Amino acid sequence: MTKTLVKYFLATSALYVIPITAHAQESSSNKSQIEDIIVTARKTAESLQNAPVSITAFSQDFLENQNIQQVDKIAQFTPNLIISRQPSSLTAASVMIRGVGQTEPSAVAEPGVGMYLDGVYIARTGGAILDLVDLERVEVLRGPQGTLFGRNTIGGAVQLVSRAPTDELHAEQKLGYGSFDSWYSKTTLNTGYIAGSPFKATLSYLHRQKDGWVDNKLTPGSRDPNALNSDAIWVRVRGDLSEQLRVDYSFDWNDRKGAPPYFQFVAGTDNVINYFSRSESLGGDPFIFSRKRLRDGLQEGFTDRNGKYRWDSRAKTQGHSLTLQYEASDALTLKSISAYRKFDQDTILGLSGNGDLLGVVFDGTSPTLTSVQRVTTYQGNNAPQKQKQYSQELQATGTIGDFNYVLGGYYFHEKANEFNRQFLTIVTPVAGLPFLGFPADVADAVQALNPGLDLIGVNAFPPGHFGGTADSYALFGQASWRPSALAGRLEITGGLRHTWDKKTIFIDNDGDGISDVNGKDRFTNLSWLASASYKITEDVMAYARVSTGYKSGGFNPRTTVLNPFDPEKVTSYEGGVKADWFDRRLRTNIALYRTDYKDRQINQFASGTGGATSIILNAGRATIQGIEFEATAVPVEGLTINGSFGYTDPKFKRFDFRDPATNQIIDVADEARFSNVPEWSWNAGAQYDFPSLGFGELLARVDYSWRSRMYFFPLDRVNIFNTEVSSPSQGTLSARLTLSELAVGDTGAKAEISLWGENLANNDKLAYGIDFGGLGFGGAYFAEPRSFGVDVKFSY
Repeated sequence: MTKTLVKYFLATSALYVIPITAHAQESSSNKSQIEDIIVTARKTAESLQNAPVSITAFSQDFLENQNIQQVDKIAQFTPNLIISRQPSSLTAASVMIRGVGQTEPSAVAEPGVGMYLDGVYIARTGGAILDLVDLERVEVLRGPQGTLFGRNTIGGAVQLVSRAPTDELHAEQKLGYGSFDSWYSKTTLNTGYIAGSPFKATLSYLHRQKDGWVDNKLTPGSRDPNALNSDAIWVRVRGDLSEQLRVDYSFDWNDRKGAPPYFQFVAGTDNVINYFSRSESLGGDPFIFSRKRLRDGLQEGFTDRNGKYRWDSRAKTQGHSLTLQYEASDALTLKSISAYRKFDQDTILGLSGNGDLLGVVFDGTSPTLTSVQRVTTYQGNNAPQKQKQYSQELQATGTIGDFNYVLGGYYFHEKANEFNRQFLTIVTPVAGLPFLGFPADVADAVQALNPGLDLIGVNAFPPGHFGGTADSYALFGQASWRPSALAGRLEITGGLRHTWDKKTIFIDNDGDGISDVNGKDRFTNLSWLASASYKITEDVMAYARVSTGYKSGGFNPRTTVLNPFDPEKVTSYEGGVKADWFDRRLRTNIALYRTDYKDRQINQFASGTGGATSIILNAGRATIQGIEFEATAVPVEGLTINGSFGYTDPKFKRFDFRDPATNQIIDVADEARFSNVPEWSWNAGAQYDFPSLGFGELLARVDYSWRSRMYFFPLDRVNIFNTEVSSPSQGTLSARLTLSELAVGDTGAKAEISLWGENLANNDKLAYGIDFGGLGFGGAYFAEPRSFGVDVKFSY
């Protein structure tokens, strides 16, 4: 790795011998005041403090200072936002806002929180975690955004806005090295206006790689769990063709290879633990079972679809977008956003937490009907998982008298498919073989031929092959009235969006490429918004808002029969106050909300002879209420203190459940939990910009975030290890020290160096758990332990 790092450093450093005009980047922020962030939450640019909706926004400076390279890290600083990486994937995430979202990562599952890159919808949770190469800001919009953003934003939306090209030639090079042999290099070149043309561009390249922090004794460090090797390219081209017409082209590409997190076996039935514990006595690897975070262990690989035995997962994402904007007048601006995205994933599941185990299994070819074979709790290869999408949005915005308006139309088409090859061992007492479909005389024969054998395994290789299409059309409009008679202090807003959805699905139960199940359906929805805000003073605004959201219906792919479900809908009531005090030295934003949930899509995860399966029902009616509070203070020049907390109180009013013992539908609302939803979350941070040192600027920052316990499944009666695989309350402490504005010779270039530490308290943070209760076990992976590193940046 060291030779590769040196070679890469020399290659990228060649940029610095090119004579480049120094680019002076003046900060518009006053160190004695709080930064004012411009957001586009309502499709038009406005101050964060003027938008009547609960928003957390992160500026370019904050993202750069924190060195945020993946979207999941922003959850540490955002109340009521949870972003959990799925265990076996390098790019899949469960995103929840105010208790609303989606945990199913399949290729045809709809998210509940919309993710957008430069206004383009990222439709799959499977491709939600991508490298953030060159961002201007991130906006987290809480609450349903059904009017302007549309379907599948019932929890909210996360907007990623890339940095626009600069007018002048400018270059940046950033390098970093840290614990677990992790390192990265990011190169950004702004061309300025090219050869006197109206076009300017930004080209950015990011390479990241690290060894895993769990030592898998079966692999080298570069293939250990949590290892990563990632390349990302972002291109932004802007053309100011006239004073009225502007064109923007965006391209992003991300190629990731790495090993999934180490998925530990943390809970199991007595039979399962006893059975796999016999592996070592049969000549296999020892069985590993621990409820504490492990730093070394054994993790088996899997033979993929091409016959290669592997441990790694791979994922590629790519996106193109073309935006045309024409400012006809103050009363009318037209915008077109055309986009194409695709996603391809090949995942080794890595969900056993053990090495090459051996066990006694049923073998119909053996004289004793048994043999010692390789066994596993659960393993497989999810490949190919593919998705591609095309979208077209048209907008008209402007101002007419006291009215601001947004009108638009939207079209979206998607095609996705997925093939899962699974390998699992079902453990049963010999007398239990008939419950798995074996004739009773076979069970008797096994017992007679194997005296004293109490437990036996049955190896299964169930395939899972499915796919589908989605087409969506929408018309939307929103208008805001600010009567000039009240000097613009009052704003009343109303909006509507009508959506038409069409879905298809196929399920191939045999994995032979022939569809066994086909389905199609159509859905329509009318979402609406009404809000009012009033500026009590120039710096204090109160608002009230009622909005609705809609998550499309569809079909459950993780079953052998057609399992359709209807859309789910929410109505949210929100009130808040946004205020700046003492000449923008103190900012306090507070929001209270209540969400009425109707026809909630409940994913009842199961496991058994069919592998990882589920049933999706419109089983839930619920209410969610809570509060969000964010504060930032600059008590003295140079010192910034910030903090926030979120409280989420979800309650099911109805939860329909089919009792397998009686086959009757019963209401179990009193025992159901919301999955992936902590009740409390908060964070606090402090940053001090020291007085100028003469030769540079020194900045010190410390952050702490905390959340309460989080469960991953709604019903303990279905998922028997729900408590054991839940994520306990946990905190994260991080710190960073940065020395910037260091002159590099007399070239006009600047250098910056940062020292950082993450999870400084070294907490054993259980990050995500899965209950394979039907197979008799539960597992989880843990977050990264304490780590340190250094970043260096050069700006020309």
